[in-house]
Amino acid sequence: MWKKDKNKKKIIIASISIILIILLIVSLLIDRDTTHIETFFKDISMSINKVVMYPFTSLNKEKNKKQTESYIIQKNINSSLEKEIKELKEQLELNRTLTEYKPVNATILSRNKSYWFNTITIDKGKKDGLKKNMAVITKNGLIGKLSKVYDNSSEVKLITSDDINFKISVAIKTNEVDNYAILNGYDSKTNLIKVNGIDKTTEINIGDNVLTSGLGEFFPGGIYIGTVAKIESDKYNLSKTLYIKTNQNFNDIHYVTVLKVK
Repeated sequence: MWKKDKNKKKIIIASISIILIILLIVSLLIDRDTTHIETFFKDISMSINKVVMYPFTSLNKEKNKKQTESYIIQKNINSSLEKEIKELKEQLELNRTLTEYKPVNATILSRNKSYWFNTITIDKGKKDGLKKNMAVITKNGLIGKLSKVYDNSSEVKLITSDDINFKISVAIKTNEVDNYAILNGYDSKTNLIKVNGIDKTTEINIGDNVLTSGLGEFFPGGIYIGTVAKIESDKYNLSKTLYIKTNQNFNDIHYVTVLKVK
């Protein structure tokens, strides 16, 4: 009798696990606001993931070393961008800068192998004051923005995503002049980020810096993205497409910082 009860418990646990996995897969594939039920299941799965992975992460001294280094650099990121932010604020009359945002450091919990360059999941969420569309950075600059926020975790849509609806306003600095465009797309063959919306007459040079423009509710201006590596004209010679090289290795992301409005 005892064995039968034990087998029943195993079957019930296995069934619940399968249901949870199916619900998580469905929620990952659909880009929409999550329901309370999905949020509940997501938070449970993330809590289980933390417990399972804790013995491995606690023993990984190299990752802890990277974490400390990353956090220190990220906390000092304002100093390296101070000049660019000041210029952007004067020109755009921005009411926010990086100094007006509170950094929330987070650890990568999981990453879907099928959508490796699209999204990552971090261990911070609504309980930490995070909201959808907030900017996510590393010591190398912008890597994406929050696309879904749960109570204890969040999903980050990376700038390498192939989602055609994913857009970020950027400023290309050429000879101290800001030219505005839209970051939208990724060339997996060259590992370069695409920027569209540049008129053919606009002067852009190889090596020009590309920063966030600050045009957006949750995005501060002056976050470094990369430099112009290639310039192409469209087939009608009416506009230009820029290809941006970043300093971030998107295969190797362990810790990030979310910029939260104070």
